[in-house]
Amino acid sequence: MSALKNGAMNGTNGAASAPVSKRFSDIPAAIDVPVQGEAEDEAVEIDLLELFDDPTELCTLFENERAARTYWMTVALAYAKQKKIDHAIEMLVRGGNAMRDNNPREKLSMIGCLCWMYLWKSREAPRVPPDGELASEAKTKEYYLQLATSTLNDASRINPAYPPLFLARGVLQLLRASLQTPKAASHGQVDSEKADLLRSALKAFEDAIRVSQGKNMLAVMGKARTFFSLGKYPESLASYQEVLQKMPDFVDPDPRIGIGCCFWQLGFKDDAKLAWERCVEINPEHKVGNILLGLYHLDASSRIPTNSPEFLHLYKKAMTEYTQKSFKLDKNMPLTCATFAGYFLSRKQLGTVDSLAHKAIQYTDVNAIASDGWYLLARKEHYTGDPERASDFYRRADDARGGAERGYMPAKFGAAQLAVLRGDLGEAKLRLEKMIQQSKNHEAMILLGTLYAEEVFANEDADGKEDKSAEMKKAISLLEGVRGAWKDSKKGMSPDAAVLLNLARLYEHEFPERAQQCLLQVEHLELDQIPEEERPTGIEDEAENRAALRKFLPPQLLNNIGCFYSQSEKHEQASEMFEAALGACMKIGEKDQEIDTDALVTTISFNLGRSYESQSIYDKATEVYEGLLKRHDDYTDARTRLAYIKLRRNPNKEGPDAVAKLYQENPQDLEVRALYGWYMGKVHSRKRPHNINEDHEFRHYKHTLQNYDKHDRYALVGMGNLYLIQAREMRRESDSDKAKRSATYSKAVEFFEKALSLDPKNAYAAQGIAIALVEDKKDYKTALGIFVKIRDTIKDAHVYVNLGHIYAELRQYSKAIENYEIALSKEGKGSDPVILACLGRTWLNKGRSEKLLDAYHEALKYAHKALEAAPEQVHYKFNVAFVQIQMATTVYGLNENQRTLAQLQEAATGLESAISALDEIASHPQTPYPKHDVEQRANMARNTQRKQLERAIASQKEYEEKNKEKLQAALEQRQVELRKREEERQQALDKQREKQEKIRREREEIAARDREIAERRAEEEKARQDAEMTTDSETGDKVKRKKKSAPRGDGESRPKRGSRKKKATETDGEDSGEERPTKKKRRLTKKESTVNSKYKSAEIIVDSDDEDEDEDPLDRAERALEKASSPLSDAEEKGGDDEDKMEVDNNRDIDEDDDEDGGISRRQQNSRSRRGRVIESDEDEDEDEAPKENGAGVDSDDEADKAQPAADTSMADAADDDEE
Repeated sequence: MSALKNGAMNGTNGAASAPVSKRFSDIPAAIDVPVQGEAEDEAVEIDLLELFDDPTELCTLFENERAARTYWMTVALAYAKQKKIDHAIEMLVRGGNAMRDNNPREKLSMIGCLCWMYLWKSREAPRVPPDGELASEAKTKEYYLQLATSTLNDASRINPAYPPLFLARGVLQLLRASLQTPKAASHGQVDSEKADLLRSALKAFEDAIRVSQGKNMLAVMGKARTFFSLGKYPESLASYQEVLQKMPDFVDPDPRIGIGCCFWQLGFKDDAKLAWERCVEINPEHKVGNILLGLYHLDASSRIPTNSPEFLHLYKKAMTEYTQKSFKLDKNMPLTCATFAGYFLSRKQLGTVDSLAHKAIQYTDVNAIASDGWYLLARKEHYTGDPERASDFYRRADDARGGAERGYMPAKFGAAQLAVLRGDLGEAKLRLEKMIQQSKNHEAMILLGTLYAEEVFANEDADGKEDKSAEMKKAISLLEGVRGAWKDSKKGMSPDAAVLLNLARLYEHEFPERAQQCLLQVEHLELDQIPEEERPTGIEDEAENRAALRKFLPPQLLNNIGCFYSQSEKHEQASEMFEAALGACMKIGEKDQEIDTDALVTTISFNLGRSYESQSIYDKATEVYEGLLKRHDDYTDARTRLAYIKLRRNPNKEGPDAVAKLYQENPQDLEVRALYGWYMGKVHSRKRPHNINEDHEFRHYKHTLQNYDKHDRYALVGMGNLYLIQAREMRRESDSDKAKRSATYSKAVEFFEKALSLDPKNAYAAQGIAIALVEDKKDYKTALGIFVKIRDTIKDAHVYVNLGHIYAELRQYSKAIENYEIALSKEGKGSDPVILACLGRTWLNKGRSEKLLDAYHEALKYAHKALEAAPEQVHYKFNVAFVQIQMATTVYGLNENQRTLAQLQEAATGLESAISALDEIASHPQTPYPKHDVEQRANMARNTQRKQLERAIASQKEYEEKNKEKLQAALEQRQVELRKREEERQQALDKQREKQEKIRREREEIAARDREIAERRAEEEKARQDAEMTTDSETGDKVKRKKKSAPRGDGESRPKRGSRKKKATETDGEDSGEERPTKKKRRLTKKESTVNSKYKSAEIIVDSDDEDEDEDPLDRAERALEKASSPLSDAEEKGGDDEDKMEVDNNRDIDEDDDEDGGISRRQQNSRSRRGRVIESDEDEDEDEAPKENGAGVDSDDEADKAQPAADTSMADAADDDEE
């Protein structure tokens, strides 16, 4: 090719023309073969550009004329140049036979050339016999390798030291190694048989390099390829770079292909791309370079969401610009066929997939490509529904990569999918668990987690429930593991809505908050996937924009989110979600009118009505229910809610009539029967008969269990509650009465246990058992555990009331008060007289036990509040009087120095009020205690306590008059002490803040200084490394300076490593004549990691002497020179001395300065940079840079509120105050 074209240089930016292939460049266009004739110089000209299709005539001519070896070989190579390898082989075989009588060494080169032709045919031959051809007659890769082996042996018998044979032997061993079936070796290792072949190939290549004195670049290429097959990618890269450095114009074969492959395996994919692009730039028709660039862009597209425009650009470029071009250049190239087969598989063009995959399997000499071919065939059969063939192909794909613990993960995953399709979940789980053990494959984790989740869901729907807690834990662990991997940007994984939906179902009962978070994340994903053209415009408010976007989301998802909001009592947000879900249903109907959304609209509308009802927006709720009944007049749940609303708003006439009518029209509906039973309990709660069998509510529940459903849980719990009420009211004077009472409690427990056996999570049944344990067995601790568990399930106030009762019985008054106050804070309970009375009683008991007057004041406050809330209740008036009497008694019992005159006077006033109240209570027709007892207590207060308080007041006045000055002084002294303490506390806080601020500033200064030192060290280190490199005078390579040993005397032995420093010191002392001070040694220190440390190791022991001993003498000398010339050397040594003083600051520096991979010592950085250095030419040294690594929801139909009958909470009556 001419270097000049149209007067300009045919290159890039004025550079020389691109290198071209020199393969067959020495084959002339024609040759003259001398023949025997009349003239001595008579010859026959043979055109080597247009050779005969049949070489027989040429062979006959050469045999007759006894042509020399060179003619035979030239014509054979001319045939080979035209890709007619069979004709070339025929020429070489007949030429060898024709020269049989000649010197054997004469035909050695012909035998060697014949070996290369067989190796060439082996590359193009099929791997397995084609269909319909006998294995004994098929000319496979193995067939040609055997011929090459036989030919090579013939050549070796003639002259085993013939240099070209070394290269041929290495290539032969490489090809044999590539055909070795992978064994089940450990991951990342080459099996022993293949490794032996590769080592033999490596020895052959090294022999070829040796005999050529390092000039045989093909042998170096073979050596690089062998290293690559052994997995030694850095060594392979260095060999490929050596070829490119010594022969930059070497392009066939192109070492840039190998350099790119090494970079790819080492993780530097962008550098690989640059190498392959240079290869294609030199030779645009390079089929391997084109397909590798196609694979690069396919890999890049796999890390980008499929709906991204960048994905389409990369994928199109990969397939049309590179892969398609490679396929046009060679339609039988295995890698291209496998890549294109994957493309056609995604397009469902299965016939094309079959032919391309078989080509990839037949013609490849790389096991991984054969594995890809079998995998593509397996997926094709998987799609077409032939599980047997698909399973066989998956097995072959896995075996082609080693099988067992190695193998091909996608093939293993496909086999697990087939097991799921067959219903063999045990085999599928086993396969998936093995995959996860080998590598944390996220697809396998998703499928296995989904299988366990489905097992849990199926168990929930089954009649006989089993314990699936282990499966639930496994499912959550696996799916959460995948969910956590999404946060790692390096893995490039996109969130999967199916994973989040399964997690939401798993969390639904135990952790509803987590389930809601999962659904909200799904909502976020769905919102992000809405196309830009469908997004509303002109809406600036973010909330309005989000509400408009929700119309494009699945209504089931929005409905489920609304259900979780309702469950967490966020009813306003729940209403918004239900309204958005209805809007989404409307949107679906507009897009496709054939889709029936009636069921969705009905369910979501009912949930919306319930959310309005929970917000006490009864008008809107009624409107929603009536709208449902217009469309579905038989919707019993809506009628039930309407009846309940009427009962709440009109409990005297319209409500009862609505409930009665509903019950008459739907007597068989269990929800209706539950509502009616609850209504009867409210009506007859104050007029219950002594015989429980005559109770209307009891008979109703019994009728439900006997005639409709013996497993109705609501009726069972209601029966248990009624037995609890009866047992509480039974007499307990005699032993027989107590036994009957205990037996009634046992009946109640039986009903509760039956309900729990049907529904293990029935909190109301568990609560009933806890109440029975307290009232019958006085087992407070067991009951406490039950109440704590159901506290988060039942949101009603009575749960906290019962907890308060138990804590009060256990004399944990603070916790009891806390629970009572929580119950008081519940909606509608702010002025509940029962809870207020319980608080008053608990504060009273707290005051008694701890002798606190403040507690008595709190008790009196709550007793007054209870009386104000229910002034008609006499026992609340008695409670106020009782607290006042107790306060008077307590104040009277205190010493004079523990009480004040004001407290005594207050107690006296309260006592007078209590006396008046007791007199009024005694005259009331319904006294809480016997009238005689009340009158007796009033008389005791009037006759005894009144006089006691009068005497105490007089005595207290006298005491305070006498000690007025002392009391005033003590009070002032106390105030001074309090002020002094407050000032000291404030000063201590100020000092602490100043100290922390000072430490913060010091840390910032230290961090800044250390960053500056680190930057300078890095610059100095780079300069030192550059100084270590020198140019080899023979090869021109950049190599490290060789160590020069110091001259020694004749009898002087080599000093040991440990004596280097000492020896150098003695020599320096002799030269200078004066003794230098010994370098200060650093002590062996132990750095302890603090709590905030990000390192897992608890202790790191650093011995600086050991590091010095391992250091190269040249490195040590250069470092000494750097320290002497660097202004930072002193600061660094001071920093070293301070290591034992401020460990906290040092750790802070580590956290701030170290990168994500953790701290790397200076010595480690030196060794790493030397170990990974790539030898390059002098011209490119300053320009090249180090390679850098680029690195629908299920319907959650809200059931009608059953208005569960709350278990009786009066475990301890508020009026049952102990008499003192």
